[in-house]
Amino acid sequence: MNSINSINSINPINPINPINPINVSTHPEFSAHEDVFFVQEPESGLQAIVAIHDSTLGPAFGGCRMHPYGSDFEALGDALRLSRAMTYKTAIIGANLGGGKSVILGDPHRQKTKQLLLAMAHAVEKLGGRYIIADDVGTTVRDMDVLRTVTRYASGFGDQFGEPCPATACGVFHSIRALAKYRLGRKDLEDMTVAIQGAGAVGYRLAGHLADAGARILISDTRPAAAERVAVEFGATVVAPEELLFAEVDVLAPCAMGLVLDDSTIPLLRCHGVAGAANNQLAAPRHAEQLLKRGIAWVPDYVASAGGVIDVTHEGPAYDQAMVLRDCARIYELSLDILQRASREQTTPLAVANRIAEARLKQHRSKAKSALGSAA
Repeated sequence: MNSINSINSINPINPINPINPINVSTHPEFSAHEDVFFVQEPESGLQAIVAIHDSTLGPAFGGCRMHPYGSDFEALGDALRLSRAMTYKTAIIGANLGGGKSVILGDPHRQKTKQLLLAMAHAVEKLGGRYIIADDVGTTVRDMDVLRTVTRYASGFGDQFGEPCPATACGVFHSIRALAKYRLGRKDLEDMTVAIQGAGAVGYRLAGHLADAGARILISDTRPAAAERVAVEFGATVVAPEELLFAEVDVLAPCAMGLVLDDSTIPLLRCHGVAGAANNQLAAPRHAEQLLKRGIAWVPDYVASAGGVIDVTHEGPAYDQAMVLRDCARIYELSLDILQRASREQTTPLAVANRIAEARLKQHRSKAKSALGSAA
């Protein structure tokens, strides 16, 4: 389905100006997306984009990010890039879900209201299950509770305290364990130094895992109080945000916004490996090659952060958080396998991970085609 044909299919919707819908497919981040929806609801002030990249394996799943983007073009790029990454994340982890993402244009601290969330819920409901929304940067599991008063297609449930399952942080922790084994020959993290960029929900919980494992922690966040909390509770050392990326450490764990590994930052890195929860850490795919040339092992971000998808696959009446966290341990074996195969094949971990995900998508398409042929 051509993505342009889906514009205006949710009412009341108008393309968000100044984006020209005809140019969506020529956006540099467009990657054969199935659909892109532009949502605008004047009364609540909602301006949002829903991008469905691929539904081969099931309904598109992906979080809702709320961020004060500099332009609609930038917001569209983020939605396209993130939804494609979700396709690969769900495929490589074995979930029967496709890849999607939504972004809301605005400052979550000033502009997020119940009315705006309900408007977003109505838009998701009108998609009829093609897209399953969840929390992401700028939204919370409590926000998803609001959406569920309107739509059946909202995932992301809190615990008895209203906090999200720590599955993503748990998965990142296991990917760091894999890095330690592959790059440093370590079976444990005792006295290793890990720099965490971002002290949000995932960064905070990751610090807890690392502290329990005996690692030394450096932490940075643009919110000083968030970084100080990690320092107080887990004995971390607070580092200025502009310095953390270039600290001399064993592992760098980007857990804030993406696009942090680029032509300017990679030459200055002083770490053995990178594994974190931030989506789209590479500014461009070619930066995976630059990391390889520098001898820096990198666990592809959509592998390291796959704990959230694992959590979703467990949702239901028999949900057991302890079982979810045990299941996240398989990210260790997956990450280690990708790193080892990349070394044997003298290629990047990204190339190996993409090949694994694409093989599952191809296999599923072949089965669907065969079934359709048999039915005919």
